[in-house]
Amino acid sequence: MPILPRRFEKLKSVLNYRMSNLTILVENVEKPHNLSAIMRTCDAVGVLEVHTISNEKKITTFNSTAQGSQKWVGLKNHQTIEKAVDALKVLGFKLYGTNLKTDATDYRLCDYTGPTAFVLGAEKWGLTNTATRLMDQDIFVPMRGMVQSLNVSVAAATLLFEALRQRELAGDVPKNGEGLTKKIYNKILFEWAYPEVANWCKSIGRNYPAIGPNGQILEQLPRNLRLPH
Repeated sequence: MPILPRRFEKLKSVLNYRMSNLTILVENVEKPHNLSAIMRTCDAVGVLEVHTISNEKKITTFNSTAQGSQKWVGLKNHQTIEKAVDALKVLGFKLYGTNLKTDATDYRLCDYTGPTAFVLGAEKWGLTNTATRLMDQDIFVPMRGMVQSLNVSVAAATLLFEALRQRELAGDVPKNGEGLTKKIYNKILFEWAYPEVANWCKSIGRNYPAIGPNGQILEQLPRNLRLPH
């Protein structure tokens, strides 16, 4: 059974606001509730994909804090901070690393309207020395309390919503899918609408079928494939 038209329109309305040039890179953030909260914020802001560097022996998990947002925000894991930084630099991102160095800049004074990656460290220790050396700009969130650090998920939300605010003021927030290339937009839309079919296509190495304006798949598929209602 094809996806319901109203469901298909909902998926498109969310995807229309997604931004491929705003992301978060988290280094060794292992606690499921923190990563879940970060993913949920990214979904709310319109971030397309989150990047992580984590212990390969530990499996990334999510808890109820995510509210299912991990289905709508991509998660790309990198083996090392160097590989993650290289991958983001190739895509044109400027990397803003959060730390308390004396020469770090108040986060509100930076321009996030261009390709922006916020880089945050582990819950207890922050960014590693290696990560700090690789950043384009060191930033901090000013605080007036006894504790001079925020929970990593709270810091991520603070930075992302500041970036969104700046982009809204500049008129740079996509509304009709212009935050993604057409190829990526169509790929993600299909995966959101028909995840089981997408997995089947990947497993046999074939392209996704075309879909019509109301979300219907425009070719005959094997009957044993389970389609969403």
